[in-house]
Amino acid sequence: IRVGMARRRYHVKYPNMYSDKEPIFNCIQRAHQNTLELYPQWLIFQLIAGAVYPITASVLGLIWVTSRFSYAWGYYTGEPAKRMNGSYGYIGLLGVIVLSLVIAFQSIGLIA
Repeated sequence: IRVGMARRRYHVKYPNMYSDKEPIFNCIQRAHQNTLELYPQWLIFQLIAGAVYPITASVLGLIWVTSRFSYAWGYYTGEPAKRMNGSYGYIGLLGVIVLSLVIAFQSIGLIA
């Protein structure tokens, strides 16, 4: 929704992904793209972790989702460095990756 609104506001027509003239549009588009790039991996690890550790995975998922808002809102300012406001999301992402690895190791008998 944000990218569509920004396209209209900054007059960036399809099929252009970015603008040569509007850096704020580029920041909005990049925030959207980055979330789309991370989402499939996060979702797979979240589903695996949630199958065995539902409460822990839910907390980690909440951390990741809220961080994406902080990341996007920081990026929407037009100052890319402010996207780091959402860097705490790596706690959620790395947490579900670790839980998924624990589950994998448990399933093959490497850990009890």
